[in-house]
Amino acid sequence: MATWSNFNLQNGASPLMEQMIFFHDHTLIILLMITILVMYLMMNLFFNKFINRFLLEGQMIELIWTILPAITLIFIALPSLRLLYLLDELNNPLITLKSIGHQWYWSYEYSDFKNIEFDSYMINEMDKLNNFRLLDVDNRIILPMNNQIRILVTATDVIHSWTIPSLGVKVDANPGRLNQTNFFINRPGIFFGQCSEICGANHSFMPIVIESISMNNFINWINNYS
Repeated sequence: MATWSNFNLQNGASPLMEQMIFFHDHTLIILLMITILVMYLMMNLFFNKFINRFLLEGQMIELIWTILPAITLIFIALPSLRLLYLLDELNNPLITLKSIGHQWYWSYEYSDFKNIEFDSYMINEMDKLNNFRLLDVDNRIILPMNNQIRILVTATDVIHSWTIPSLGVKVDANPGRLNQTNFFINRPGIFFGQCSEICGANHSFMPIVIESISMNNFINWINNYS
């Protein structure tokens, strides 16, 4: 989850989020190199008094400053396309989770198991002393780590968006439409998210909480669920 004075991205809890962080750093380095080069050239232009009275054309320099940006864009586009295809790839999911957005709470259904469905409401900070303000819920999503998870997202009223930053997941929930994505949680923990599509007066008050546990504990939770 996000913490005070953290200006970086959250620690990735899935391979896809780690890849997105790598791509962010890669692109930022390229932007930094371009910024330094442009600033250096501008400072040189400002502080020298060189004059060329006979300069009429510069085909070579125009060729260079056309080709170099094209090559730079290729260095950004190829990793970006690779990542886009990775995000859309679905490899034999172990569990399918259905998420349904409402004004202003989420409903969840575990389609692979019988009679496991529940609503998830934000906890009022006065109800418990140990919860995170505006982030904790009464019913968390329980999922096993180190397994491929598919999530199907829709809504019943207006557009919502199911978003977990540390997993690199953001899926729009549209009424009458079923959107799908997948993720792989590679460590145990509690991961927080929120609706990231403005959906009405209480848009800020429908958080998402995933609790990642071992497969044995997940099977026990399934067996004990009533």
